[in-house]
Amino acid sequence: MGTPHTYRVIVRGTFDGLSPESRERLLAEVEEHGLASMRFTEEGSLSYDRTLKHFSYRLVVSSDAEDGDEMAGALAEERVEAALDALGHGYAGLKSTVTDLDTMKINRKGR
Repeated sequence: MGTPHTYRVIVRGTFDGLSPESRERLLAEVEEHGLASMRFTEEGSLSYDRTLKHFSYRLVVSSDAEDGDEMAGALAEERVEAALDALGHGYAGLKSTVTDLDTMKINRKGR
């Protein structure tokens, strides 16, 4: 086994085939899932707006560095699928953007 790395993953997708119950629940909770709620967490942070078209999920994923960004993205997408399935919300077109925090270069400004 290689070295574990920590990844920040943003999974984007579209709501698809939402039931009336899902639409009602999402709209009732829309204020809790706006810009201010976006955080990278292991369980994931869902954000969307009133249009109920697109959503994003922010997650922290730990994965073997040898498996690369693709594996971290796949793991994150699996978590998002499981979370949305558990909530009964339809979705389509999941795409991930992955950042490896262990290789990220930080530029600090001098004082």
